Amino acid sequence: MGMKKGRILSIPVLAVISLVGYVYYTTVFVLLDQWLGLNSSPGFLNAVIFSFFAFMGLVSFFVSVLTDPGGVPSSFAPDSEDPQKHQGVKSRYCDKCNTYKPPRTHHCRVCKRCVLKMDHHCVWINNCVGYMNYKPFIIFILHVAIGSIYSLVIFTSFIIQKDQDLSIRYPKLFYVICGLIIVIVSLSTTTLLGWHIYLLTHNMSTIEYREAVRAMWLARKCGQKYRHPYDLGVYNNLLLILGPNILKWFYPLALDHLSDGTQFQIAK
Repeated sequence: MGMKKGRILSIPVLAVISLVGYVYYTTVFVLLDQWLGLNSSPGFLNAVIFSFFAFMGLVSFFVSVLTDPGGVPSSFAPDSEDPQKHQGVKSRYCDKCNTYKPPRTHHCRVCKRCVLKMDHHCVWINNCVGYMNYKPFIIFILHVAIGSIYSLVIFTSFIIQKDQDLSIRYPKLFYVICGLIIVIVSLSTTTLLGWHIYLLTHNMSTIEYREAVRAMWLARKCGQKYRHPYDLGVYNNLLLILGPNILKWFYPLALDHLSDGTQFQIAK
């Protein structure tokens, strides 16, 4: 509990929470209220929809922060009869942890331990993004990206009103700062979402992509074609990460489909 509390009370995590709160307040209680009015049906409906994305974004954010990304089980030992060895996939030895680590596992210098299917260490969640919390991390990015674009549309619609006097309730500088923050958040989260959709559909982590770039270069040099060994096709990749029940794909706590994270299916 102390470790989880320490994760939440870090400056980057509190900064994300504050940023979400700021964008939510300005979008609902400033922009929507002055544009459509929260007492009107369109204003209330837009406020409810935006609140849903903000709420889901915060829930999945906290799940990403508080969920352990996955450590190597103490009972893990490489199997000498593992058929994956014949396909170039095998366990490796970690000199820092002094133990063997499963395939797709990497040592995090920040967490000072090996993380199952490590994607990267994210300072904004004060945690590694790994096997156990990759799904809620994706859902977090998805809802924040949609919510920020939604906020940008509301901001743009508010600004282009011909009869809008921006100095009625707040100084013009407030709207300039608000617009810059919404644009920056929209661009950064949308770009990040697009990147992880690519990784998600190829069943690849950020670390594996970097390794695959060199592998693709070597394959082309030898006149061959490279394919990521864990890429089972878009639909199967989605099932592996988001779960077999499509109704639970966007529920960040639905993680019961995950195994121990030490073995992964190899593409034929």
